[in-house]
Amino acid sequence: MAQHCPDCGFANGEGANYCQRCGAFLAVPDASPGATTATYKVGETGELEELTLEEAVARGAALVIRAGGGRAGESFPLEQDRLTVGRRPDSDIFLDDVTVSRDHAILVRRGDAYHLDDCGSLNGTYVNRKRIESHRLADGDELQIGKYKLAFLSR
Repeated sequence: MAQHCPDCGFANGEGANYCQRCGAFLAVPDASPGATTATYKVGETGELEELTLEEAVARGAALVIRAGGGRAGESFPLEQDRLTVGRRPDSDIFLDDVTVSRDHAILVRRGDAYHLDDCGSLNGTYVNRKRIESHRLADGDELQIGKYKLAFLSR
């Protein structure tokens, strides 16, 4: 029976201790069946508003922070054709850490898919642990931008 990675969902071989796709430690297999990822958004008043994953992707794709900066679970619906990602406070997806370049990456909708393009960042942009210049995103892809790990969700 395959062990699914709790970080990326990859089906690893029986008895594996680490994920073959992302390298995450595989704890007890199927330790919490039915577990869900908690997501939230920052409301207009600055308060956190809890969301289900279905709500996060109801109008299309979304990014959810999985780890980094104490913001795990924060979600960003991708409702525009072009979104900037970086340490610049006016970025569409603001990631406040020195490991993130001011203008780190850009998410662009091309046709019916989103692409992640690196903007010449110093520390690079990674999708599924591989450094990219440009990458077409698929549901479940893990992005790493600086110390932040984000999941791309589209249903």
